Amino acid sequence: MDEKMALASCTGMSALGLISRAAVSDLVGENEDLISICITSTACDKKAALSLIKRFPIIAVNGCNNNCVNKILESKGVSVKETVDVSQHIDDYNAKNISRLGENEKHVDRIKNEINNLI
Repeated sequence: MDEKMALASCTGMSALGLISRAAVSDLVGENEDLISICITSTACDKKAALSLIKRFPIIAVNGCNNNCVNKILESKGVSVKETVDVSQHIDDYNAKNISRLGENEKHVDRIKNEINNLI
């Protein structure tokens, strides 16, 4: 990778949002050329977040097709480089537990691979 890239994950209260956050967290921990964007800080206009979103290309990792991550970034004048919709890659998740991966842990690697393909 020639320059750093930013990943912005869903913060929704669903199993898909949790999978999104876990995949992004893992990738950022595994690759020093990746950083994560706090989409909540971005949404509430935190100065540091607004500065960061303009410095690096961003991959938005949305939990579902509502594309909240993209919409928040676009509302701040930032276009994302790529988008991943977790719900398009996972059809057998267990939506009952929104705070523990459990059996959904298996889906994190699938989403990490999708993100890596875009990088």
